[in-house]
Amino acid sequence: MKNVMKLALFLSVATVLGCSVVSSSKTTDVSESMPSAEVEAAAQKGLQTAVFAGGCFWGVEAVFESLKGVTDAKSGYAGGTAKTANYDTVSEGSSQHAEAVIVTYDPAKITYAQLLDVFFTVAHNPTELNRQGPDTGPQYRSAIFFTGEEQKKAATAFIADLDAKKVWPKPIVTQVVPLEKFYDAEAYHQNYLVKNPTQPYIVQHDLPKLEDLKKKFPDLYVAKK
Repeated sequence: MKNVMKLALFLSVATVLGCSVVSSSKTTDVSESMPSAEVEAAAQKGLQTAVFAGGCFWGVEAVFESLKGVTDAKSGYAGGTAKTANYDTVSEGSSQHAEAVIVTYDPAKITYAQLLDVFFTVAHNPTELNRQGPDTGPQYRSAIFFTGEEQKKAATAFIADLDAKKVWPKPIVTQVVPLEKFYDAEAYHQNYLVKNPTQPYIVQHDLPKLEDLKKKFPDLYVAKK
């Protein structure tokens, strides 16, 4: 009985507390990362980049970094300015940033369309406007930040197809907008799920995404070491 009560308390806390409860001890600016430089560096290695926002970046990052062909997934902030690109300020919801993940991938092993499929199937709920689960505010909005016209057309067509087929019971509210700048999140956010597998929020909201990924995309799933 005591174990049952502890589990119930654990899950209730995880449900109430959101992604923004983990905060740095002080507010610091994050070094600016120019997307053009990241895209250029990836292109030189035959790789490509894609940026997705789908609520708290911990789970989104964990999903994408568990995919075959993805060489890196990094949490950060898309939109807004460098001055306010820090976790404490972004969590207030007025900085215009979205918690996002920049994904570097090998198109010979995984396509952009497959990344979109994973994003809309297991990484988040694209019908929730300015929120995901217990996290509310525009910083948790659903968005695709495209790096070129091909990504823009592919994302727009993908969303139109999902809506036409009524894959989701409600209309998809995902924004498709150009990537202007991407700012790396603080170091303690990177690879957060792997480092904190027993954290209540992770257990309640993010580990289920990985289980869903294993079931629905077994050919793409690669366990994070």
